[in-house]
Amino acid sequence: MTASDCCTNIFMILVAGSANLDFVVRAQHIPAPGETVLGQEFKTYPGGKGANQAVACARAGGAATHMLLAVGRDTHADPLLASLKAADVELHTVLAPDEPTGCAFICVADSAENAITVAPGANLCMAPEHLPDLTGFSHLLMQLEIPLPTVIAYALAAKAQGLKVVLNAAPAQALSAELLAAVDLLIVNEGELAALVPYPVSLMTNLAQIAVPGVVVTLGHRGCAARLGNNFFTQTAYPVEAVDTTGAGDTFCGVLVAALDQGDSITQAMARASAAAALACTQPGAQSSIPTAAAIAAFLAEQGAPSEESIRSLRDYCGLS
Repeated sequence: MTASDCCTNIFMILVAGSANLDFVVRAQHIPAPGETVLGQEFKTYPGGKGANQAVACARAGGAATHMLLAVGRDTHADPLLASLKAADVELHTVLAPDEPTGCAFICVADSAENAITVAPGANLCMAPEHLPDLTGFSHLLMQLEIPLPTVIAYALAAKAQGLKVVLNAAPAQALSAELLAAVDLLIVNEGELAALVPYPVSLMTNLAQIAVPGVVVTLGHRGCAARLGNNFFTQTAYPVEAVDTTGAGDTFCGVLVAALDQGDSITQAMARASAAAALACTQPGAQSSIPTAAAIAAFLAEQGAPSEESIRSLRDYCGLS
């Protein structure tokens, strides 16, 4: 199985998912249960897994991107819509008059790690009947910050019309056989992978147990790995001085799908997505940290080949030795 089996040539990508206004406070460390921490600076940023991935598809991936999203009739919606439009994302907006726009409350530690609590608000109003006409779209990219029955309905509709369905299974939750049968490419981190595989063995064995044609797992500072059919691939991470990891995973997802849509092999797509995620960690915020396609290309041009030691370490970690 090749990357072209998961994705087709360039058309348009539809992202269906969440849009949240992120309320971000920096602190020396993330509070433990019952602990109060004196924070540092506070800012708001456009966010939400769906919106982040749409901006990444368009700005960092250079793909023609549309987004289906829901917002409330409040001022929190304004910066979200403005950020998406600034990234040249075409919008299909559902207005939820009785719900607030989704919000996320994020604490970012000096170590660049974060803790996030999401108040979904209008995101929970997205329903099967809101799916737009899918003519001209090659991919549907979704996450799990909108109702699961809606995700399933969208996936089945897209599959029936010949789109490639890509699901970022975040936040982690159990997925039905019905949904997995409609998914062409699943993207998870290690925690999300553990939620899908009840009896974990090696990482690659876990990937092989998921009944979808392709699975990509992100591994933080180690890199990422993938299974397409019976073939396995790894990509070491690009070292950077991290400032804020918020949105790095979403940046990875958006760029990966854009790269595959543009005809990249899975290894090329993983390299581009990893570079984009690394650059996103060097700036604060979610969408504000997503680099341009030109910045990614320049970054990759400066990178040398990964060391044999880093490659071997990643393969050992994945159970490929």
